[in-house]
Amino acid sequence: MRYLIGGLGVMFLTTALTRTLPFLLAARLGARPRLRNLGRKLPAAIMVLLSLQSLSEVDYLRYPHGLPEILASGVVLAVHGLGRNSLLSISVGTLAYALCSQFVFVPPIAP
Repeated sequence: MRYLIGGLGVMFLTTALTRTLPFLLAARLGARPRLRNLGRKLPAAIMVLLSLQSLSEVDYLRYPHGLPEILASGVVLAVHGLGRNSLLSISVGTLAYALCSQFVFVPPIAP
């Protein structure tokens, strides 16, 4: 029982430190130009990598040939281009993908 409590304590402290340390050091780290540059460019780079990874796993030879993913990606680009709001872009793109994959490009029922 002591091992379980000790393990949970270590996990709690590790989680608490990794969650609070960046906020405690934000003022000190934010003054560095290299980190500010990373803070500006890294979110876009992460979104590009996630988009490429998700589009690379689509089977373009089988119905619906990746159309829901491509249309949802276009919706995300359009909404983000208009509003520059990442949360709105991702939410609307997810909704567009769900609607396309569930209602628009429904696979035909086999007889």
